Amino acid sequence: MNKETQHSNLRSAKKVKKDEFYTQLTDIEKELKHYKDQFKDKIVYCNADDPFESNFFKYFAANFNFLGLKKLIATSYAGSPIVGHQLSVFDIEGVKSEDKKEPMKIEINEVKDFNKDGAINIEDVEYLLKHDANSARTLQGSGDFRSHECIEILKEADVIITNPPFSLFRDFISQLDEYDKKFIIIGNVNAITYRETFKLIKENRLWLGASIHSGDREFRVPDDYPLTAASSRIDENGNKFIRVKGVRWFTNLDYKERYEDLILYKSYTPEEYPKYENFDAINVNKTKAIPVDYDGYIGVPITFLDKYNPDQFEIIGLGISNSGIEIGVQPYKPEHKKYRKEVQKRGAVDGDLYMMEDGVVKVPYARILIKNKRI
Repeated sequence: MNKETQHSNLRSAKKVKKDEFYTQLTDIEKELKHYKDQFKDKIVYCNADDPFESNFFKYFAANFNFLGLKKLIATSYAGSPIVGHQLSVFDIEGVKSEDKKEPMKIEINEVKDFNKDGAINIEDVEYLLKHDANSARTLQGSGDFRSHECIEILKEADVIITNPPFSLFRDFISQLDEYDKKFIIIGNVNAITYRETFKLIKENRLWLGASIHSGDREFRVPDDYPLTAASSRIDENGNKFIRVKGVRWFTNLDYKERYEDLILYKSYTPEEYPKYENFDAINVNKTKAIPVDYDGYIGVPITFLDKYNPDQFEIIGLGISNSGIEIGVQPYKPEHKKYRKEVQKRGAVDGDLYMMEDGVVKVPYARILIKNKRI
């Protein structure tokens, strides 16, 4: 292995370690209940996910028979910390504690009532893993979701469900699209503005999940994770937790609530809804303020997707950067160039929508351009 490859692997490992967030079981349950009829006879793969710590794996293992799964697979990344022994899902016979820090693959094909208590639960899965030497093994590679080994597992799977590293979200979503996989993953709301993500949203091949539409969510983090933010805590067992703002589920599995109409009640007036200087559309600062009677293009916040019904609205494009240029957003006018350095400090470029207020360029945060299909 050459030095460049070694450095690349180290950088990837650091990114993944920094993104080692464990999704809470309650958040997983609230989202996955909307898709429970879509898992029958499916192979579910929880990649980029430590199977010893993952609540995703724990959820599907405990509900293996209830959901009618065909197979459940989980893989972890090299160096993934095994923390919080009381929360570790399994203690597999023949697998030493230190070995668990190596990239692992766990595979389940069936779960029986080993405890003879009349119910299938996580204890039955633990018994299976302890006594089935083929259910858990060390991976040959790093366990990186982009590795050949993990891609081969991905090809076999029907549905990918996990919490991918936020810093590698672009790569992860591109891979899912390349291999045409069904998925339910969790990420930051700003991932909506990534070209890789928005392309799928516009084509109605990706949408936001059913259960999270606002606020922040709590994640458990490794023992060595620095708790510098105010929104963090340590529980009575010494486990660390942080709260992350702007979290959303991203999926291409359908659910009925997605087709509920957004109730509109405001009427359009030029005074309340200014037009952009460089695109023929009005600006709306809050989704609930979309006018009921406007038949042109409308710029709305990215959080509009929390309420987006594809039968009610058409998505025209994204009014930022090159995505904006592609749909006809015009560059700054010569007389506005003097403001450009100031607005570029906030990440604005020629493809960004802007308005004029008292002679000053105002660039709102990323806007999705939509049109009401009902008018």
